[in-house]
Amino acid sequence: MRIGLIAGGGQFPLLFSKKALKKGYKVFAVGFHSETDKILANYVETLKLLYLGQISKLIKYFRQHNITHVVMLGSIKKTNIFKDIRPDFKALSFIAKTSRTHDNSVLTSFADLLANEGIKILPSTFLLPELISPKGCWTKRKPDKAEKKDILQGWKIAKTIGDLDIGQCVIISNGTIIAVEAIEGTDAAIKRGGLLSDKNGAVVIKLSKPIQDLRFDLPSTGCDTIETMHESGACVLVLEAEKSLAFDREEMIRLANKYNISILAYTEDDIT
Repeated sequence: MRIGLIAGGGQFPLLFSKKALKKGYKVFAVGFHSETDKILANYVETLKLLYLGQISKLIKYFRQHNITHVVMLGSIKKTNIFKDIRPDFKALSFIAKTSRTHDNSVLTSFADLLANEGIKILPSTFLLPELISPKGCWTKRKPDKAEKKDILQGWKIAKTIGDLDIGQCVIISNGTIIAVEAIEGTDAAIKRGGLLSDKNGAVVIKLSKPIQDLRFDLPSTGCDTIETMHESGACVLVLEAEKSLAFDREEMIRLANKYNISILAYTEDDIT
């Protein structure tokens, strides 16, 4: 069995490739010079490194290896999109035809482009369902009354900014939104929120967008998120159950309990 991998940064491409090997898949990967961990080459048949925007080379590579199904995993630093991109003619044509330039719109349009080339994108979790966030309170600490109010308010606002395709995360404290994730990423938004709240406690809410294509770019958290929250004085993390990813969940929970942080995963029904 063969499968393609479009690999960004972080541990997700590595976890997938290791699991795919155990399942008997041969993984043919495309990575990016500014993003992909080179260690990935140890767990795939071949790893071809490209620059962002080299779509024709990406398609040619998968065709050469008879790949018809791929997954897109890992992060792309949004700041690199403006400084480390070498668009080919197909990429320029794609950009010209894409009416919206927000994350989800671009990714879905890119998936449609690959589909037209005979390459189907599969859900990122199809080999790793254990990464999907289960519903419930994961930690010993539970939110207090004020934090519960912040969760209700912050959830609605997070969904609103998600509907605008701005970001996936908001930080709220005592009824006031103190930071909204944009191009800087979640950890930077949490740090900014910590500074603005003078580390007096805040609720971090990270949700899927209402327009989220569930095949890729699901909101994800991990131990780094908990460490950043601890350093920033945030005390509650709210995720969307069944529509977000949690890496190293057991270690996340251990750290959260150590730092007296609450982790909760809700569905939309729990809020409404």
